[in-house]
Formats: sequence, structure tokens, C-alpha cells
Amino acid sequence: MPRIPILPTLVVAAAVALMIWLGFWQLRRLDEKESLLAHYAAAQTMTAEVSWPRDAAGQKDRLYRRARIDCVSAANRSSMAGRNANGESGMAQTAECTLADGSKALVVLGWSRLPMAGGDWSGGALHGVIAPGPRLVAAPPVAGLEANAIPDPSEIPNNHFAYAVQWFFFAATALVIYALALMKRGRK
Repeated sequence: MPRIPILPTLVVAAAVALMIWLGFWQLRRLDEKESLLAHYAAAQTMTAEVSWPRDAAGQKDRLYRRARIDCVSAANRSSMAGRNANGESGMAQTAECTLADGSKALVVLGWSRLPMAGGDWSGGALHGVIAPGPRLVAAPPVAGLEANAIPDPSEIPNNHFAYAVQWFFFAATALVIYALALMKRGRK
């Protein structure tokens, strides 16, 4: 019986163990992501407005909630690709708001077919939904713009199960290839 090479076998075993661990890690992430998406879906149904998040932890807890901010001044006007409430493609009009405490907030003022529309808005009270970024998507829109699509957590991908299957498949493939290599080596 031919001898099994120790170092290559250890390397393959370590790689397979790592791939299996990554598969189980993705399964754990699946549970976490489903919990997070359920939290976001529940947040969408809440009508009470929350304060603007000041840090990353606050942002995660307040995503998809309604909020109100008072924009003392607006600067850095821009536009980015976006969809309106009817699902049409166009430009989401954005501005960087300075809040009363000096902090900044990115706001989506509304939607138009043209870039840089609604340029006369200089600040004021805004109501809307906190979207990832974070950014406040104004609802209702301001400056004569149309309504943007309201952020929807169902658009967040949850591919962790597919990733887990992929890692388990990689581990099985590595084992099969190594077994075939050992059989070929044994015939020589």
C-alpha cells in the first residue's frame, strides 16, 4: 500500500476544515441577517418619529424608521441614480444638511428626471425615512421634487444560505480532487 504524503494531507485537511467552518459561519450569519431583516420590517410599520442617529450603533437601530431633522443650512448639493415612488429611474436629489448641533446629515430631498433639480432649497424641517448610509429620504419631498421610493429592507440581499452551500461544496470538491490525486499517485 502506498504511503500517504503527510504535509499535503495536512494542508488539504486544514483547507477543508476552514471551508467547513466558513459554511457554518454563513449559516450563523443567516440567522443574524433574518433577525435584522425582521427588525427592519417591524421598524417600517412604526409611525413615531425618532431622533437622527449620531453614531453607528444608533444608525443600525433606527434604520427604516421615520425621523425629523431641522436642517439649519444645506450644502454640497448633488444627485445620484434613484427611483421615484412609481419605480421610474431618474435622479435622487441630495444635500448635506448642517444640524443645530453642527453635525451633518445626508438628505435625499426628492426625485426628478434631471440632475441637480430643486436647487433652491436651503434648509428647514424635513420628515422622512432613515435609509442606510445613513441618509434621510424626505417624505414628503421638498423643493418641488417628486417623491423618492421609500427605502425597503426587503431589497437587502440575504445570500448566506447560498454562501454556506458554496463553502460546503468547495470542501467536498477539495476532498474529491485530493482523493483522485492520491489514487493516481498510488497507481504509479
